[in-house]
Amino acid sequence: MSIFCIGRNYVEHAHELGNEVPTSAIIFMKPDAALLPKGENFSIPSFTNDLHFEGELVLRVSKKGKNLAAQHPYGIPVIEYCDAISVGIDFTARDLQNKLKEKGLPWEKAKAFDNAAILGEWHPLTAEILAGPIHYTLSKNGTTVQTGDSSLMIFPLDKILAGITEYFTIYPGDLIYTGTPAGVGPTAKGDVFEGFFEGQSVFSLKVNS
Repeated sequence: MSIFCIGRNYVEHAHELGNEVPTSAIIFMKPDAALLPKGENFSIPSFTNDLHFEGELVLRVSKKGKNLAAQHPYGIPVIEYCDAISVGIDFTARDLQNKLKEKGLPWEKAKAFDNAAILGEWHPLTAEILAGPIHYTLSKNGTTVQTGDSSLMIFPLDKILAGITEYFTIYPGDLIYTGTPAGVGPTAKGDVFEGFFEGQSVFSLKVNS
C-alpha cells in the first residue's frame, strides 16, 4: 500500500504558513507504517516540540491507473479509480519540517514518521458525492478548528489523480490524502480530535497524556 499526499492544496493554508501558492500539485508520500492502527491512541513523538494537525479528505484507490490524464484528456472519472472517501489527519512536525526546508533537505522525517497518518471510517464514493462540494470538519477538544470545502481545492480530485499518475502507478488499496484547508495548529498531550464527513463523525482520536 502506498500513501500519497498533496501539499498546499488550499490557498488560505498556503498563505497561513507563508508559502507560495503552487502551480502544480505538490506530491509527497508516507510509508504504510505511518498509518495509525485502528482503535489506537496517538502519541506525540519525542523529536518534535511543535506537532501540527492537518485535517484532510482521503480517497481510497480501487483500480490500477497510470498516466490517467493521457487516457482521459477531457477529465478523469474519479469514481472509476477510487471507491471510498473519508477524513483523516496528516500530522506534521512543524519545527523539524522548517529546519529541513531551511537546509533544502527532504522533509519526510517531519511528515512520514510512524503513526503520522490518521484515517476515519470509509464512505462509499458515489456520483452524488462527487457532484457537489464535499464538506468536512475537524474538531479539537469539542471546538471546530478546520472547515474544508472541496470546491476550494487548488487541484480538484481529478487533477490530483492526474498529477500522481503522471509519475506513479496507483493500485487498489492505496490512499490519497488530498491536502488541508486553513486552520492547522499545535497538538498537545490530552487533546481529542474528531473528524466529520458531511456532518457525520468518522473518527475520534485521543492524544496520549
